[in-house]
Amino acid sequence: MFLFNRKSTEQSQAAPRRKNRGCLVGILVFVAFYIFFCGMIGKAMFSKSSTTLQDQTVYKLEMKGTVMEQGQEDNPFAALMSDMPGMGADAQHIVGLDNLISNIRLAKTDDHIRGIVLKDGSFNIGMASAKALRDELIDFKSSGKFLIAYAENYGEMNYYIASVADRIYLNPVGVVEWHGLASIKMYYPRLLEKIGVKMNILKVGTFKSAVEPYFCTKMSDADKKQTMQFLNGAWGIMCESVAASRNLTVSQLNTYADELVELMPQEKYLEYGLVDSLIYSNDLDTIVRGLTGTKDYHVVGTTAMTNVKRDHAKVDSHVAVLYAEGEITDETGDGIVGKKMLKTIRKIADNDKVKAVVLRVNSPGGSANASEQIWHAIQTLREKGLPVVVSMGDYAASGGYYISCGSDYIYAQPNTLTGSIGIFGLVPDFSRLRDKVGIDIDGVGTNKFSTSHMVLKGMTSEEHALMQSMVERGYDLFTRRCAEGRHTTQDSIKLIGEGRVWLGQDALQIGLVDEIGDLDDAVAKAAELAAIEHYTPIYYPARKDFFEQFMQALDNTSQEEKILMHIKERCSQPRIMTLMPEQVIR
Repeated sequence: MFLFNRKSTEQSQAAPRRKNRGCLVGILVFVAFYIFFCGMIGKAMFSKSSTTLQDQTVYKLEMKGTVMEQGQEDNPFAALMSDMPGMGADAQHIVGLDNLISNIRLAKTDDHIRGIVLKDGSFNIGMASAKALRDELIDFKSSGKFLIAYAENYGEMNYYIASVADRIYLNPVGVVEWHGLASIKMYYPRLLEKIGVKMNILKVGTFKSAVEPYFCTKMSDADKKQTMQFLNGAWGIMCESVAASRNLTVSQLNTYADELVELMPQEKYLEYGLVDSLIYSNDLDTIVRGLTGTKDYHVVGTTAMTNVKRDHAKVDSHVAVLYAEGEITDETGDGIVGKKMLKTIRKIADNDKVKAVVLRVNSPGGSANASEQIWHAIQTLREKGLPVVVSMGDYAASGGYYISCGSDYIYAQPNTLTGSIGIFGLVPDFSRLRDKVGIDIDGVGTNKFSTSHMVLKGMTSEEHALMQSMVERGYDLFTRRCAEGRHTTQDSIKLIGEGRVWLGQDALQIGLVDEIGDLDDAVAKAAELAAIEHYTPIYYPARKDFFEQFMQALDNTSQEEKILMHIKERCSQPRIMTLMPEQVIR
């Protein structure tokens, strides 16, 4: 006779059921995610359609987001990601300067477009990019179409762009920022002292101030001198432009800045001529109706305008426009990654239809090694018979100038930051931190420097001398490359080198660039040097694909985390860098 414990039996039978239910839930979650992911892929692949402009259309150019040189394809996850925890409405909102300029040109020539409305927001945009956009809007006005601006608040750079408008409108409780430019830096020695970290600094160049935040607690006299020179120059360009558009004087604009006009009553903006009217946002519709002559006007935004089909004549000759934007790294990063750039340059060299190359540089520099490799790859293009013309954006400094100097011709904007011909190395010393936390190091080796570890043990005087010699050889190579490219002597380059940053208009006077001009000028010059009359620009690298944008959309790293990651990267290992001073210009 067998006796059974009914409760135990039921429990033993329930366990597999619970396990099966768990598996079922897991399968359902996987299937749901799969359907969700496939749906997004389908949307990305099939939802994009071209825009057909209608009569009585107004182009609304919203001045918000981060402006980069090259636009991306529409991000299929933008709306979805903005609803996720921690993601704002403007998350991952990248605006291409190339798209903005192309849209303004289309608005000028297309009869369906009646005018442009510049709408408020806060562009994260560089000074040279802002000038390029502003110049394009000035050209648009020659069409006779209207150009107006409205904002709840105008940031200083946004106001600089919007000042070209026929009329500037501001919310009755809005603010116009106008306080002048400043360069603000953070200095870390007291923090490093507290945590027991010492930074060994190796550099060449009196003005090579990129390393100063690691051993100074304030700006050096040399850094103050160079910074004030390019700030005054850039501010002068802004004031002269705004003064011309608003029928004011530079002296008046400086007075308003010194009064901190942004904290004054809004009526002062009217009195000072900074704006034309104070209106609420819902009044803007009435104004646009009056300008278009109809209440049934249509509005297109930047994305829709970018999707309007352009007619491009197909020709066999191409001018390749190669974008080089961001910090220069060897193997990884979001900017100019050396290995990727070399592959892209090889693609250009292998394209028999490419007859000339424009290198569009917007970089503060970075890895000395990667800069040298890119410089060499540029020379291979020239050796193949392809003229190479450089067009400088907001920055083309240090490593950014390194990769530019070997070209046939260089254009810069008057407010481009360039030069910074210098080199430095950073070697962190964690020996005191190691002592603080109680970590000892010991080991054996076969040779004199076998057990050397400059980061964990500290740097000896002999190691310091050897590293300094390495940095000086790097500077000698850098200045030699510049001298060869600019057809001058190495001593002449050293006189204007020393890590000093120059404004584009000053760089022209000392021979670091050949001419003031924009990307269009560079493309035309490249075609001229290649002796081709009919050509089509072709752009490299390709825009980010679906999965790259998906992973970028998932990046939810906070600004604070990025700063900490940046410090960690700087302190991670000895590196030789060609990088301009880091700063926040506001």
